[in-house]
Amino acid sequence: MAGGNHTNSFEFLLWGLSERPEQQHILFLLFLWMYVLTVAGNLLIVLAIGANKHLHTPMYFFLASLSCADILFTSTTVPKALVDIHTKRRSIPYAGCLTQLYFFLTFGDMDIFLLATMAYDHFVAICHPLHYMMIMNFQCCIFMVIPCWTLTNFVAMTHTFLIFWLSFCSKKTIPDFFCDLGPLMKVSCSDTEVNELVLLFLCGAVILIPFLLILVSYIQIVSAILRVPSTQGRLKVFSTCGSHLSVVALFFGTVIRAYLCPSFSSSNSMVEDTAVVVMDTVVTPLLNPFIYSLRNKDMKEALVRLFRGTVSFLRGQ
Repeated sequence: MAGGNHTNSFEFLLWGLSERPEQQHILFLLFLWMYVLTVAGNLLIVLAIGANKHLHTPMYFFLASLSCADILFTSTTVPKALVDIHTKRRSIPYAGCLTQLYFFLTFGDMDIFLLATMAYDHFVAICHPLHYMMIMNFQCCIFMVIPCWTLTNFVAMTHTFLIFWLSFCSKKTIPDFFCDLGPLMKVSCSDTEVNELVLLFLCGAVILIPFLLILVSYIQIVSAILRVPSTQGRLKVFSTCGSHLSVVALFFGTVIRAYLCPSFSSSNSMVEDTAVVVMDTVVTPLLNPFIYSLRNKDMKEALVRLFRGTVSFLRGQ
């Protein structure tokens, strides 16, 4: 058993993405390309916003922050999964597991809070346009992001600390491809009642409170849009929120299914849970850059300028 006095020699085994040997090569190539596209796409968003002064606004500041969080969020799980598939070893040291859990929770929760701040930004821009620059100034943006990082670190630290005090039987297999709260509690030899209560309370608060804030913001936004006299004006106002709404629906749909709707411990439910977690940790961060760039004229123009500037620089060399 391993308890509060774990040694560095203690390891967990990860269930992985699939138990079928014939699928490993395909999964490796698929997840490698998805990871490369996720990092490249989100990094391009950050560089395009940083290089274009016209995009130095609160909305794009939050978007760049979301892209950074997505890169870090994906990087906590996918590289390890790729190494496991390539080396055919699915073990992870105890200390490495807790470290992965801490950063996964930090960056995952950060995504949630950033989506809520972006909803508030849209609310101020549409419902209070004359006061937008006064309300959403640079100091306000920093003041909104710093507490988000502080709160996510506190939540992640709380969960990690509670997991640290659980006992685990040797060579237990975690039913996932990385260390997450639910799977870790399933393989614990200790009573996890306190962990489950804290998980329900904190996850409920971290997921549902921002979701309700987003919902209230969009109720006000829709009410403001309906007061716009022309149909063309309504469509123009709604188009500014379309990308954010798409990401919110995709992200919260998978997060609520993964953390607030626990499944039964059968092999079929394990496959279902893995698919949902892959959607949350890999697919959503991959799609975010495409959603924001394809539906946003300013982002498309900024990306084109970035590519042209890069090509001109390379030719000059």
